[in-house]
Amino acid sequence: MPNPTSHVTLHERRPAGLGQIDISLAELRGDSARMAPHWVAPPVTPADPVHPSLIHGVVVAPASARLVGSMPGYGD
Repeated sequence: MPNPTSHVTLHERRPAGLGQIDISLAELRGDSARMAPHWVAPPVTPADPVHPSLIHGVVVAPASARLVGSMPGYGD
């Protein structure tokens, strides 16, 4: 994999405005490439399927139930 920061030169940073970030995309990609090896996710084991009749005690707000019920993929 090529080094994404090989062409990035350091420069003096000026303060960014409120809500703005003063970093280039190349710098962000380089920072991410250096940090990625430190973020190891554990392997995900899929949960066993549960029959719907075994699910008890789930409470759904009426507004949420209406919203989901109105969706063509889930409702009537």
